[in-house]
Amino acid sequence: MNKVILQEEIQQYIHANLTKDLHSLLLKKSPFPEVSMQELVQQIKGKQVAQKKFPFLLKEGVVFPPQINIEQSSSELTAKYKSAKIKGKKLVDLTSGFGIDAYYLSENFEEVTLVEQNTELLEIVKHNWAVLGKKGTFINQHLEDFLNENKENFDTIYLDPARRDHNKNKVFLLEDLSPNIIEIQDKLLSISNEIVIKLSPLIDLKYLVSALKNVAKIDIIAVKNDVKEVVIYQKRDFSGEIWCNCINLESEEPVFNFHLSKEKDTVAEYSEPEKFLYIPNNSILKAGVFNVISEDFKIKKLHPNTHLYTSETKIKDFPGRVLEVEVIDSKHIKKKEQFNIISKNYPLKPEDIKKKYQLKDGGNRYLIFTQSKKGKIILKSV
Repeated sequence: MNKVILQEEIQQYIHANLTKDLHSLLLKKSPFPEVSMQELVQQIKGKQVAQKKFPFLLKEGVVFPPQINIEQSSSELTAKYKSAKIKGKKLVDLTSGFGIDAYYLSENFEEVTLVEQNTELLEIVKHNWAVLGKKGTFINQHLEDFLNENKENFDTIYLDPARRDHNKNKVFLLEDLSPNIIEIQDKLLSISNEIVIKLSPLIDLKYLVSALKNVAKIDIIAVKNDVKEVVIYQKRDFSGEIWCNCINLESEEPVFNFHLSKEKDTVAEYSEPEKFLYIPNNSILKAGVFNVISEDFKIKKLHPNTHLYTSETKIKDFPGRVLEVEVIDSKHIKKKEQFNIISKNYPLKPEDIKKKYQLKDGGNRYLIFTQSKKGKIILKSV
């Protein structure tokens, strides 16, 4: 870490350029001989991201790592959510990265250890924790070496495996991650009662539970209906039903939870569209509990491959969007009208629909193009 970057004059320059075009800045020469323009832009970019992703790091004196480390970090919002669910005496984060998760998880632990193989990144995290008044033990070591040498037991082990290979291509299978979770899970469970693993939102849940041992719980975390994380909780002696929570942060929607095995034993009821239409949030769609939603909320599905639901009376506290709708004929769609277009299990994409009917995007009204068991239908919000 180049500590010269902390000098007052350089910090003033960084603050003065927070709204400037970064590509243009990179073409210029640094006004400071001991700090490159790349280092200055790295700090500017970090502060720009922090304004939305982790505003607690906007404190004077905080240093930001390269962009790839920032991109791979949890947001302050998701880190806070996880911290409320994990408690104990001793925590070790084996893949600490920029340390966002460890920072918030440490609030519910007496001791926290951060393991990170990237020397410069760990130096930045150690510096930032000192600035923020947070204590921790920082170990600059490869995860595998730490595990081979470690003699301690921990209440919780946290991991956020790298999801890119040596060529920086994205990978999704557990055996392709770094570290290989499948290879080390027995070792982890031998030194901790609880393993918490943050994974890609694209990972397949069926594959996940078949590949990992002792999975007790899965959290599917969305923010504003965008799934950000799948978090797995392994318990050393657990052998029961897997509990799943679907969370949509920054919404008023309730958490939807269920036993993962319930879906295969549940049958949905079907109906043509009634007065109200229900669109589950994306955390629920990720979980794939399409029949459980129907049974739990007593709402009917439109089609086996259309994950939209309907009822004659409005259901309260549904974890998703609820619209009052009517079925319309395409002849009644007027050119230049403004709608939000939703296409589910329908041949045309929203862009194609807008083009075909010459519609404007946006507004407060919805057009839903979908299928029921009787065939293609168009619904309009009322």
